[in-house]
Parts: sequence; C-alpha cells; structure tokens
Amino acid sequence: MRRCVGRPKVDRVDGQRGVRTIQAGGERLTEGLRHNEVLWECLRRLPALELPGWYLGAGCIGQTIWNIAHGKAATADIADYDLAYFDADLAPEREVEVAARVGKLLEDLPVRPDVKNQARVHLWHEGRFGYPIRAYASSEDAIATWPTTATAVGVRSVDGILKVYAPFDTADLFALVVRPNRVKITPDIYAAKVARWVERWPSLKILPWEQGVGVSGSRRAV
Repeated sequence: MRRCVGRPKVDRVDGQRGVRTIQAGGERLTEGLRHNEVLWECLRRLPALELPGWYLGAGCIGQTIWNIAHGKAATADIADYDLAYFDADLAPEREVEVAARVGKLLEDLPVRPDVKNQARVHLWHEGRFGYPIRAYASSEDAIATWPTTATAVGVRSVDGILKVYAPFDTADLFALVVRPNRVKITPDIYAAKVARWVERWPSLKILPWEQGVGVSGSRRAV
C-alpha cells in the first residue's frame, strides 16, 4: 500500500536560495539536501520550465544523505540527477526536447540530468529490461515502484515551497537500510544495483530480496 507524506509540519524560509521547505517531519531531510548545493540550485531553477508533475529524485536524494552519513562531500559519487515528470504527450521527440531544455537550464552546474517522462516508461521498459510493465498513472505512481524504499523519494519546489513525495517514508534512508521494492525490479537487478552501491557507501545495510516490500512482479504487464 502506498503512503503519501502527511500533514505539513515544516515551513522554513531559506534566505540564501529563496526556497521554503514544507513536509511531514522532514526537517532532517531538508537539512541534508541543503548540503548538496547542486541539488538545491536545481530545485530553485527547475520550476521555471513548468514541467507537469515533476520531481527530482531517486539516487540523487538517497546518495546525498548516504554521503553525509559517510563523511563525504554531499555531491560525491552521484552519477546523475533523475528528473521525472508526467506528460500525456508520448512522442519521443517531445521527451528529447524537454531533456534539451533541462540541459540548457542547468548547463553551468556540475550535474548530469537524466530526464524521463514517466508516462512513456512502459513503452521502452521491455526493450531495456526484458519484461513489460503497466503504464503509470502519474509521477507519484512511478515513484512508488522505484527499486528501494530508501530511494523512492521525489522532491520539487512549488511556488517556492519544497514538497516531498516519499511513499515509504524516509526511515530506511536515514538508517542506511537498503530494502528492495519488489513490485517492478527483479532480484538480479536489485543485486547488481546494491553491489555497486556498497562499494561507494560501505556502511549501507543491504537487506535480502525476501525482506523487501511489495508483491514481486505486481507491476508487470500481463
């Protein structure tokens, strides 16, 4: 069962960046993300593109927190910054156009954005991963299938307010627990992913597939 963040409890103004933060019990997350100046600047700029249902999320969120916990620079070892959005226009050319706009907006930052229209994921998923999935209904629907509970987190700035979607909360993230979200990925995909992660963040607590959440394969298309 998916679970959204609850009643807002944090409302803070960041005078340096001009972004307020508001989320359920999220002061710790907010303070952590603020250490990643690249991520914070992305959040300040991205609203200008007016992308529907956009979130900056997944690895760049989790790995920022893991970096801090490991005493590393907040930006260390983050390969790319995942930008998810949801656009009913499924033309691949449109996604390429959006990616180009994002790249232009962030071209002076040391960041490699990975821009994906979540409405299109089901169209290419089988070709890339070998099995089909059902179409997403929203960006939030997509985030709820991301590979681990710790990295199934999306953040965005709306009217200067930072909002968070974390369907599994952030307890695992701060406990350095990597727990598989089994609804879409396979055991092999999970194993390969965590093997890479533990090399960079050795204090991570990797849980076996059997201790994951979600019904295995339930997101697959029948």
